Amino acid sequence: MKRKLSIGFFTATLAAFIILAAAYHFTYERAVERAREEVALAGQEEEEEEQESGQTVTTEGDAVKEDAYYLMEVNGYVVVFLSDKKTAYDYTSIEVSSLPATVQNEVKNGKYIESTELLYSFLENYTS
Repeated sequence: MKRKLSIGFFTATLAAFIILAAAYHFTYERAVERAREEVALAGQEEEEEEQESGQTVTTEGDAVKEDAYYLMEVNGYVVVFLSDKKTAYDYTSIEVSSLPATVQNEVKNGKYIESTELLYSFLENYTS
């Protein structure tokens, strides 16, 4: 009797786990689909706004603008921010006090780095 009860309890627990996993998977897939729809809708709205404003320029070629970065001081350390100066891209272990005085001032004022290559070059030079 005890064995039948434990097998039944195990089966019920397993079934509950499977149902919860399936429900989680379903809600996750639905959330991903909604996010994709929102991104597509936002892209369409931006295109419509550009077309309405008449400020769209069409050219031939494959011009690509790389991301720009800003190096700023946070709690005494150099932190890399994206070009919006709000989104942290990387937290470094470089102490601002270990940098040369001119670079310290640039970092405190938000040093502009125009490409990924220059960013990694800077980080490589000043990482101990």
